[in-house]
Amino acid sequence: MSILDERGQVFGSQVPLLIVGAGACGLTAALAASEQGAEVLILERDARPSGSTSLSSGFIPAADSRWQREKGIEDSPQLFAADIQAKAKGKANRDLVQLTTKSAAPTLEWLADSHGIEFELLEGFLYPGHSKLRMHAVREHTGTSLLQQLHSASHQNELPLVCKATVSGLFVDEEMKVKGARVSRTDGSTETIGCNAMILACNGYGGNPDLLNRFIPEIADMNYFGHLGSQGEAVYWGELLGAELRDMGAFQGHGSVAYPHGVLITWALMMEGGIQLNLEGKRFSNEHQGYSEQSVSVFAQPEHLAWNLYDLRLHQLGLNFEDYRNAEKIGAIHSAKNVKELSLTTGFPETALRETLRNVESFQTGTEKDPFGRDFTTKPVLKPPYYTVRVTCAIFHTQGGLAVNDEARVLKKDGTPLPNLFAGGGAAQGVSGPAVWGYLSGNGLLTAFTLGRIAGSCAAQLVLGNQ
Repeated sequence: MSILDERGQVFGSQVPLLIVGAGACGLTAALAASEQGAEVLILERDARPSGSTSLSSGFIPAADSRWQREKGIEDSPQLFAADIQAKAKGKANRDLVQLTTKSAAPTLEWLADSHGIEFELLEGFLYPGHSKLRMHAVREHTGTSLLQQLHSASHQNELPLVCKATVSGLFVDEEMKVKGARVSRTDGSTETIGCNAMILACNGYGGNPDLLNRFIPEIADMNYFGHLGSQGEAVYWGELLGAELRDMGAFQGHGSVAYPHGVLITWALMMEGGIQLNLEGKRFSNEHQGYSEQSVSVFAQPEHLAWNLYDLRLHQLGLNFEDYRNAEKIGAIHSAKNVKELSLTTGFPETALRETLRNVESFQTGTEKDPFGRDFTTKPVLKPPYYTVRVTCAIFHTQGGLAVNDEARVLKKDGTPLPNLFAGGGAAQGVSGPAVWGYLSGNGLLTAFTLGRIAGSCAAQLVLGNQ
């Protein structure tokens, strides 16, 4: 992850635009650049494209999309931006929020119309912080399927992709212009590739303990549930090039990963009436604050564990999600006919469990107020049979990164752009503000897709203008 002097370097090959990373950001950038007429090469560390996209639920928020309009849902980029800022306490980068919220729906419609990636609007529940139904997904409702369709689109457009190719260094000149990359292959060989511009789409730094200890030490010991390739190369290169880093304390966590199975349990169960209990059988937080900050709440509990508790109605809701169905298949989901059986299943003291359920029922009927501030009155009372799953918390991906402008060009500390370096997705700053509490569901894929398209289009214009 070094910066190398390009003077005297003879590159083994040359390409106008080099894209580092083949996740949602990198593949979207490649499609956009190719559409402008630029020749591209995509480099991917793994044996096949995966990254954070494949580990996600694959849900992308967008406002005023045609899929919303078909369902009669009135939404706007302005309202979407307001929701983002409300979650981030007004501390998300205003320009980037406006850019991404305005770009989201056009980006999804472009992918559908030009590249055959058809989306649908998720209905039935709101994710924390969203005031409108605006989550979009491919039919399978998984990040893996979403990435597969992007990969297929890139293949159909004959975009060259080299896997098992790790960028280990960047060649730059005295003006900090990127001239090429040193690429390490799995057989131990190295090669050099020259370029006229580069897009960093190589994700964040969640898999790098040193960077976590440096930027977010309070959660450095939390389980990491993201892609192991998220090692922060963009952070290291950016610092060496004099780039500005922003919002490095922000991250997306999750407070509902089946333990020890390692399967994500949809937060829809909590939003529609479920609760989380610690090992003492007691609630410990407002489950509606958001699944990201819930990771910190679960982390503070004994053994960093909790139990999701819900009923048959919510179990049936969960079965709409592939991850949940997988969790049931491997035995992570338990059922109980009554409170006594539930106590035996979970190990909760029966008296504590009965008291917790009585309290929740009083919150739902409105006779008492939840001390954690959650409004229970809009959802039905939980009733047997009960369903439960033991969960832990995890880091998914970081939200801080390289500062970028409205062309996704990487900015130096003085606010001017580096000559030919672009970034998006986890490599760039996000729209979640400075800390975990600012993450609004879908923020990661929002910046991956929108900044990917912008970076690809603008980088293509740069290299074509220099020919």
